[in-house]
Amino acid sequence: MRRKGLTSVGLAKLAGVSSATISRAFSADAKIKPETRARILALADEHGYRPNAMARSLNMSQSRLVALVVNTVANPAEGEGLDQLVHRLQARERMPLLLCCANHEDRSQLMRLASTYRVDHVVLYSDAVSIDDAIDIFRSAVLVVASSEPLHGRAVSDVRLDAAAATREVVDHLVAEGRRRFVYLSGRSSSHIDKQRMDWFSIALGAHGLAFDLVEHGDYSYESGYKEAVLLLRRGRPDAIIAANDLMAVGIKDAASLLDIRVPEDLAIVGHDGVALANWESHSITTIMPPSGKVSEALADIIDRDPAAPPVQQAIECVVRWGRSTGLDMPPHHNAARKTIPLAKHSLDK
Repeated sequence: MRRKGLTSVGLAKLAGVSSATISRAFSADAKIKPETRARILALADEHGYRPNAMARSLNMSQSRLVALVVNTVANPAEGEGLDQLVHRLQARERMPLLLCCANHEDRSQLMRLASTYRVDHVVLYSDAVSIDDAIDIFRSAVLVVASSEPLHGRAVSDVRLDAAAATREVVDHLVAEGRRRFVYLSGRSSSHIDKQRMDWFSIALGAHGLAFDLVEHGDYSYESGYKEAVLLLRRGRPDAIIAANDLMAVGIKDAASLLDIRVPEDLAIVGHDGVALANWESHSITTIMPPSGKVSEALADIIDRDPAAPPVQQAIECVVRWGRSTGLDMPPHHNAARKTIPLAKHSLDK
C-alpha cells in the first residue's frame, strides 16, 4: 500500500518557514540562504518529502520537460550526442523525455502521447519525422531542429553542421597523396545530413577535377559497411572510400583486412561523426566531426532562452580528427611508396 507523503505545508511547519521558502529550496536558481536550503533539504530527506513537479508546472505554466525525438540510441553517434545533451539538461533542472522513432510503427502516435505531458521544448534529431509533423503535434512547445532538414522559411530554431572546410582539408590531403578513385558509401536515402556530406565531398573533389567513381548504399550499421565493402573491393580497387558514418567506416576497414588490402597504403578510409570507437587504437579512423560538446551546448543554450524570443539558427563548423586510416601520420617517404594497383576498365561499374 502506498504511503501518503508529507506535504509542502507540513514541511513548512516543521522547518518554521513559509511554503514559498520550501518552493525556493528545491529550485537551484532561486535566492535562498544556503543554511536555510540545507536545513529544509535535510528535513525533507528525513521525512521522505519530494516536491510534486507536475503540480509545480501547473502553477508556473512550465513542465521543464524536453522531448528528444531520435531515430535510435543504438547508433553510437546519436547515443553519445544524447548523453552530452541529457547531462546538460539535467544540470539545468530540465528533464528529458526520450522518443525512439526508427522502429516504431506509428511515430505520430508516439509523439502525440509525449505531447500529453506538456513538454516545454522538442529537439528533433530524427530524420524519420518531418518538421511539419513535429510542429503540428507539439503545438504548445518550442521546437529546436537538429536533423539538418531544410527549414524552407519555417520560423523554428535550428542547429546544424557545416563540414565544408573540414571536407576540403581531407580531400586536399588525399589528392596530394595521389589518390584519384573515390567511392562514397551512403546511409539512409532520407537522411538530410548524409546528402549534405556527399555534396561537400563532391564539391571538394570537383575543385581537383575529380568526382566519385561510384556511390553505394548502406544503412549506417557496421554490418552494411562490411558487406558492401567486401562486394565493392572484390570488383575493383578504389583509392579511397568515404563512409557516411564511423560505424560503416570500421566495417570497411575490417573488410579490407579480410581481403588483404592494406589501410592506408592501398586504401584510405574516412568516416563521419567522431564516435569514440572510431578513435580506438584498433580502428584509428579519420573522421569529420563537430567539436566535442558543441552541438549539445548550442541546443541547451537555445532551450534556456526566453520561449517568446525569436528563433535562432546556428551552424557548428566541423573539424577533422585524423587517424591512421588516411596515413596522415605516416612518414612522407612511406606515403610516396604507397602501392598503386591498376584498375580494370569499368571495374567499379555495376
